[in-house]
Amino acid sequence: MERQRVSSGTEWEPKVGYSRAVRTGDEVHVSGTTATDDGGNLVGEGDPYEQTKQALSNVAEALDAAGASVEDVVRTRIYVTDVDQWEAVGRAHTEVFGDVRPATSMVQVERLIDPEMLVEIEAVARIGDGE
Repeated sequence: MERQRVSSGTEWEPKVGYSRAVRTGDEVHVSGTTATDDGGNLVGEGDPYEQTKQALSNVAEALDAAGASVEDVVRTRIYVTDVDQWEAVGRAHTEVFGDVRPATSMVQVERLIDPEMLVEIEAVARIGDGE
């Protein structure tokens, strides 16, 4: 099966051995994505809502590069460092996915790779009807 890899160009991808997203057939899997801008700088320091918005914007860019969109997302996984901030994170998720309403999980983790990061999001998309 053909494999299309999408890179965000960060230094971490070759160091850790992963791709921002991978498309095989009609599925796109987006790796854990945080709230960094094109320069690798954290967006929304201390603000879970802003970090979620930026992370989801980065997810959308990866999906687009793989030929998908947020409307194709069937699953998200949200990792947060403080589950008590679920409402802010959920609000940003709802603003992006609206009626798409993918299956999702939100779990609290002790920390992310950068202690200032509050949110990391994975996504799975399915393009077309799968036939």
